[in-house]
Amino acid sequence: MNKRIDLHMHSLFSDGELLPSELARRAYVLEHEIIAITDHVDASNLGVVPKIVDAIEDINENWDINVVPGVEITHAPTEVIDKIAKKSRELGAKIIVVHGETLDEPVVEGTNFVAVNSSEVNILAHPGLITVEEAEIAKENDIFLEISSRCGHNLANGHVAKIASEVGANLLINTDTHSPDNLLTFENAKKVGLGAGLNEKQVNKALIDNPRKLLKNIGLL
Repeated sequence: MNKRIDLHMHSLFSDGELLPSELARRAYVLEHEIIAITDHVDASNLGVVPKIVDAIEDINENWDINVVPGVEITHAPTEVIDKIAKKSRELGAKIIVVHGETLDEPVVEGTNFVAVNSSEVNILAHPGLITVEEAEIAKENDIFLEISSRCGHNLANGHVAKIASEVGANLLINTDTHSPDNLLTFENAKKVGLGAGLNEKQVNKALIDNPRKLLKNIGLL
């Protein structure tokens, strides 16, 4: 049985409902091998990053699940995204997600473009109506584009899947978990990918190969 890797989740260190430990426990029970806790940050709350790192260290020392500390840079002015990403890494974040131009929220126009051009960013989450140019840059810079199961953010999944497939950009299927019911088993995550229009081979790549490729890129595998 394939174990799940989900690299976009939130705890109560931002707007999630669960402590990192409960999030990790629930993910473990649902056969997750690796998760990333990527709480929302901007310039106002970077002090939360070391607290997340400390909580995750305790989990990794004691439980049989690998939890990776990260952040999701959210609704930040485009001019400071790279600066926040670098500071987050200095504070211990291993995965940098940028909250992309989802159709569900008034994200600053240009966020996608800045994110895919940053050497610090790993994942552009729910990028909405991403352009071919932006997807090509993401591919060139090894930045992974997200197919999201989260209600609202998933409105453009079909578009993201189509554009990424056309240019050969790397895709991930993440939950953007905020509450216990958001977590998905491997089989249900697979349905999200198929529903976005990916074929079986593409779905398996997004669920198995690409998460491992990303983790290898940042030295965690």
